[in-house]
Amino acid sequence: MKNGTEERLLQALKSSGSQSAATLAAACAITPMGAHKSLQGLQDQGLVESFDEAGAVGRPKRIWQLSAAGHGRFPDRHGELFAQMLNFMEPKALEALIGKREAQMLAQYGGALKGGKSLADRVRKLAALRAGEGYMARAEKDGCDWLLIEDHCPICTAAAACQGFCRSELALFQQVLGPDVQVSRTEHLPSGGRRCVYRISKISPGS
Repeated sequence: MKNGTEERLLQALKSSGSQSAATLAAACAITPMGAHKSLQGLQDQGLVESFDEAGAVGRPKRIWQLSAAGHGRFPDRHGELFAQMLNFMEPKALEALIGKREAQMLAQYGGALKGGKSLADRVRKLAALRAGEGYMARAEKDGCDWLLIEDHCPICTAAAACQGFCRSELALFQQVLGPDVQVSRTEHLPSGGRRCVYRISKISPGS
């Protein structure tokens, strides 16, 4: 059974996203040692998970986040209601809704990424935009490619009910990142994956 400290940690991770143990300790008014101990207990229960984030100097920082089971402790009735409404929409009306959402996001993302001089700049800016929308997104370098990793999907219920939302987002990322890259989804949370991951590869000239 979870104690009050563990509940506060779960609430902090849900409300503010991925954080270090030190940041969580300050937010929950507990000691860093107490935060580490409680986070380990939550990890043993399968409610949180961690990853190492490389910093500019020194050792990588351990970052904690809710797992899929942890997110499941916070049911989204609004999302369920919206998913039910989607089931009653005519196909043409649903496609129009998805198209309008994509157009709005294209204008927003396109404007924000317009000043990106390199692919790295564009991917990092896109990750920051998605993180601000609740996707718990981050950008990571993987060899010659970039990965856009989203550990949470705030529209997961709707996306599971209508895969058109996910197809639209994939097309959107391709448009805003530019014609010189290829974007492919390698992990998909609404299909049962742990998260959504997009591989962004530079296209060689003449290919």
